[in-house]
Amino acid sequence: MTPPTDNLDAITADLWTRLAAASDDRGSPWQVPVVGTADGDLRTMVLRRVDAGAGQLLFYTDARSPKVGLIGGGAPVSLLFYDPVAMIQLRCAGAAQIDTHGAAADAAWAASTPANRRCYLAPLAPGSRADAPTSGLPPQVEGRVPTIAESEAGRVNFAALTIALDRIDWLYLGREGHRRALFERSGALWSATWLVP
Repeated sequence: MTPPTDNLDAITADLWTRLAAASDDRGSPWQVPVVGTADGDLRTMVLRRVDAGAGQLLFYTDARSPKVGLIGGGAPVSLLFYDPVAMIQLRCAGAAQIDTHGAAADAAWAASTPANRRCYLAPLAPGSRADAPTSGLPPQVEGRVPTIAESEAGRVNFAALTIALDRIDWLYLGREGHRRALFERSGALWSATWLVP
């Protein structure tokens, strides 16, 4: 589907529609954006849910990962989405919030499948050194999806990462000529302007 390129309202609606669809589509390149933290570290994360009205994106993460301590309760993050078929790049920025024991984490955990929960059963934190190649998973769930009951042990390691976007730099790489727009939020209101690509 060719994106709109000449109307800021249409572009806004299209980008949020594409983000929401990506959160449910394993084949979408926007489901796995690059997420950067203030220390300059980058990682690919899976987009789990989109709330266009609130301008928020939800991801899951291991509560023991270094980024959790870095982000805490409101650190800046950046995101990079790129769709090579639609030829759209989004560079986003916002404030991230980590929830390990609150309502957001509980709801995200409840919505997770046993396959999604499996990685939180790892006894060691992500990035821990190992003596040999390893998945980090306990032997009893290596190579298989745990039951719901088995997966519950991973809840202690699970966190919800919510990003409230305040800036979206949209770029369309069209053969007939590129188009670029900037969307910025102040409070609950978004403004939009064209940029030179």
